[in-house]
Amino acid sequence: MRILLVEDEVVLSDQIRKLLAAEGRIVDVVHDGQEACFRGATEPYDMIILDIGLPLRDGISILKEWRSTGVATPVLILTARDGWSDRVDGLDAGADDYLTKPFHLPELAARVRATLRRSAGRISPLFERDGVVFDTRHSRATLNGVPVDLTAQEVAVLSYLIHNAGRLISRTELSDHIYEYDGDRDSNTIAVFINRLRKKLGPDLIQTMRGRGYMIDAA
Repeated sequence: MRILLVEDEVVLSDQIRKLLAAEGRIVDVVHDGQEACFRGATEPYDMIILDIGLPLRDGISILKEWRSTGVATPVLILTARDGWSDRVDGLDAGADDYLTKPFHLPELAARVRATLRRSAGRISPLFERDGVVFDTRHSRATLNGVPVDLTAQEVAVLSYLIHNAGRLISRTELSDHIYEYDGDRDSNTIAVFINRLRKKLGPDLIQTMRGRGYMIDAA
């Protein structure tokens, strides 16, 4: 899953990026409101973490612009303002959740997981199918109770397919969601990751629609 992190505090943004990357997330980081507005409007993110107090443009105005132009990406706002009216402003502007600074990093990670689950229409953090269990909280997989070692890119592919279970996903869409903004988005390597996942998790979990893409059944 690919996340845009908008935070001008460099130390904090690096801590958050490392935390989310350890859970298998692809994290793009920007430090000012102008670049954030552009990225959020033009890149296919699964979620955005948006600080309110930013250089060049404030987070609330950015969020309002995204929503007014049809950007429906889930947004978690970060704010150093602890007044209830500021939280109301953020939620009314279109935020899905908020977190007041200072906060504990594990709570942020939990809110990210919860927001991604809600956006995918999922209740449980566990995905279970044909002996495969994938824990979205820790990006860990087991097959018939035995832990399966997955690479970061395999986790990214599997996680995106699971969060979009029941929907056909093209190679291009997958590559857009598993590589960073300035990464080499080679959609041809998607087939390699899919084959590796099948070898590790069984041949039936991921379906191939030849020439169209991949899908995991919703039920």
